[in-house]
Amino acid sequence: MSREEKKQELAARAAWMYYVAGVTQQEIAQALGLSRQVAQRLVSSAREMGMVSVKIDHPVTHCLQLAREVQEKFGLDLCRVVPSANLNDDAIQQMLAVEGAAVMSQFINEEAPQVFGIGSGKTLRSMIDALPWVDRPQHQCVSMIGAIARDDSGTRYDVPLKMAEKMQGKYYFIPAPLYADTPQDKAMWVQHQVYQRVTDRALQADVAFVGIGEVMPGCPLNAEGFITDAQVKALNARGVVGEMLGHFFNQQGERVWGETDELLTSVLLESQTQRKIIGFSGSERKYPAIRAALQGGWVSGLVTDEDTALKLLRE
Repeated sequence: MSREEKKQELAARAAWMYYVAGVTQQEIAQALGLSRQVAQRLVSSAREMGMVSVKIDHPVTHCLQLAREVQEKFGLDLCRVVPSANLNDDAIQQMLAVEGAAVMSQFINEEAPQVFGIGSGKTLRSMIDALPWVDRPQHQCVSMIGAIARDDSGTRYDVPLKMAEKMQGKYYFIPAPLYADTPQDKAMWVQHQVYQRVTDRALQADVAFVGIGEVMPGCPLNAEGFITDAQVKALNARGVVGEMLGHFFNQQGERVWGETDELLTSVLLESQTQRKIIGFSGSERKYPAIRAALQGGWVSGLVTDEDTALKLLRE
């Protein structure tokens, strides 16, 4: 790599931090090991070189290389990696939101009608917030997880509706809670014709967008009251490190069954999937879950961060 290319790469990295993650120039200087004046010049030069518009057009070479290597190592159809060196979780989530929205847009921009299966969670919601408004009424969004929260309200993470609104397309939701109260209650929900039609549609989706969640005290399923502290402890004791749509798996990516499966109503997922399922997740906290999801072949595509990609390649 020439000196000029290195300078451009550094400028692109600084621009990502400043314009996307909202990091201050002083923090950029600390993260990159530069003086504040140099960091300021890098941000300015990125703008002058035309890298900065609505998005940053200059790819960070290192992240592109990491994405190619992760894609090859785990046999993925798609991989994207965003810069994350020395950034906190909030900044990484903002990076993922922008890159995730760009990946989603590739599919949304298709003229042919598409069916999108959509999971839930804070990461997916932030990505859909970052999506532009487009005129694609031919597309459909299908929820892959129950739309009813424990208190009978609509869940805060019911993101498929927002995505459908962004495209002006149709939205199909699962008329059930994530976890039924009893196995008998689950049987009642899943036998309903609307439930069966919606889940069948989700299983036939052209592509599914899902989050990869960690399983530990305070994780989203625990914080939202879907699984208790005791259940988290029991799952961890059995080696569980991650989940997707309430499907739990261990560090080898093997499915771990438990009492909650008798109550789970979300769309069925399986390891070694042949479906087009893109997972969105990043940060050190979620690394064990991301690694396990890749080990088990739960996803065919991944959008993650630089530090996570480096760890995946080291092991």
